[in-house]
Amino acid sequence: MTEILLRDDTRGVAILTMNAPERLNALSDAMLAALQAQIDALAEDRSVRAVILKGTGKAFCAGHDLKEMQAGRQALDGGRAYFADLFERCARVMTGLMRLPQPVIAAPHGIATAAGCQLVASCDLAVAAEGTRFGVNGVNIGLFCSTPMVALSRSIPRKHAFEMLTTGQFIDAARAEALGLINRAVPEEMLEDAAWRLAETLAGKLSPAIRVGKGLFYDQLDCGIDEAYARAGAAMVENMMLEETQEGIGAFLEKRAPAWQG
Repeated sequence: MTEILLRDDTRGVAILTMNAPERLNALSDAMLAALQAQIDALAEDRSVRAVILKGTGKAFCAGHDLKEMQAGRQALDGGRAYFADLFERCARVMTGLMRLPQPVIAAPHGIATAAGCQLVASCDLAVAAEGTRFGVNGVNIGLFCSTPMVALSRSIPRKHAFEMLTTGQFIDAARAEALGLINRAVPEEMLEDAAWRLAETLAGKLSPAIRVGKGLFYDQLDCGIDEAYARAGAAMVENMMLEETQEGIGAFLEKRAPAWQG
C-alpha cells in the first residue's frame, strides 16, 4: 500500500511529501491523520532543525476531500458531527505547523486551493514554483472558505484576502509573492533546490535560538506593544543565558566560527 505521506530526513532537514497525486493531495481524513502524526513526532525530534512540506503529482494540495465530505452526510445528523470534527482536526494540523519548534517551509506547485492555500499560509515560509495558482475558491460551489480565511487573513492584507474569499478568483505566484503569501517564486525545475537551500540555511542556525524566536514571533503578534516588548525582553534574557549563545557572541568578537555542538 502506498504511503500517503512520505518523510525523508537529511542533514537536519525533514522533507514531508504529500503522496496522493490521484486526489491532488487532498486533505482527506487519512492525509490529516498522517500530517498530525508527523507534526507530533517532529515536535519531539531535536535532530530536525527545519522542515519542508511539498506534494507529488500535478498539485501541491487541492484542499479538503469533497467526496469524503459528501459521504459524511450519510450520518443521521446529516454530517454535522463529522464536519465539526473534520474542521477541528484540520485546525489542529494548521496550528500544529505554526507551533512546531522548527521553521516549516511550504514548497507549493501546480495549485494550492482552499485548505491547500490554508496549508501554505500556515507554514512559516513558502517558496513556490512559477505558475502555481492559489485560491480560496469554495465560494464558487457555495461553501465560504471560513477556516482557510483564518490563516490567509493573517498572511496577506485583509482587503486582498476578502477579495479572494468572496470572488473565488485565483492569484498566480507573482501576485502571491507581492501580497506576502509566499516568500518567492522560482522556476519549477528549481523548486526543490530553492526550498532545500533555504532549509539548509535555517538548519545551520542555533536551534535553541530558532525555537525561542519562532514561538515568540507568533505570540507577540497577538499582544499589545507593551506586552510584546515584555515577552520579547524575557525571551532575550533566556537566550542570552544559553552557553551556545555565549559561544556564538564570543566567536563573533574573536572573528572565528562558533564551536556549537550538534
